[in-house]
Amino acid sequence: MIRKNIFLIFFFTGIILISIIFIPAFILPRKVTLIGGKIMGYWTSFCLKFFLSIKIIIKGKDNIIQDKKFFIASSHQSMFETFYLQTIFNSPVFILKRELILIPIFGWYLKKIGSITIKRNKISRDNLGFYTEVSKTLNYFKRPLIIFPQGTRVLPNERPPFKKGASRIYEELNVACQPVAINSGYVWPKKGAMSNNKTITISILEPINAGLSKEEFIKLLEKNIYSELNELN
Repeated sequence: MIRKNIFLIFFFTGIILISIIFIPAFILPRKVTLIGGKIMGYWTSFCLKFFLSIKIIIKGKDNIIQDKKFFIASSHQSMFETFYLQTIFNSPVFILKRELILIPIFGWYLKKIGSITIKRNKISRDNLGFYTEVSKTLNYFKRPLIIFPQGTRVLPNERPPFKKGASRIYEELNVACQPVAINSGYVWPKKGAMSNNKTITISILEPINAGLSKEEFIKLLEKNIYSELNELN
């Protein structure tokens, strides 16, 4: 318990300090702010390894899509992936719930790096233009989009059906999808105590190329990610 509390104190203190240090970056080019995001990712891994003796393994790096536009669809079990995936991929553009943008300093950072927000479970004028904004963002930036198709953090053994938003993005953008399975919930769950002396595995799966129907895509995406999580668990 002491080690876990020390981890949380150092982790959040570090995230706050990095956010404060990079405040001047809000008036500088976006690429400067993106450096802060990568630093947060490396800080996350350092704290997990140093304070909780967590091992981090990355599988399937050869599967990362190169030289063409794509979006990432990742399982979501903890805060870990929101920080660490920025160190693996080229500073991905996050699709996230609007409430996160309202967090002081951290929310400003999310907005500065080009994050796209959506009001979950609501039909609004803003949400109606969501896919247009996603399309413009992918065409403008040389960075992949990232979405968590489960919609929110889930417990390691939960297998909720994927939200339809991922299939809409796949259909609207007509680009490949990079599936990612991460078993981080066994170390840093959304509920309950954290664990130490365990392994977080990030499994980068084979891409799903454009061309499927959105129904075929979402079934295949869900099957591939959950099958991999079952193996990791």
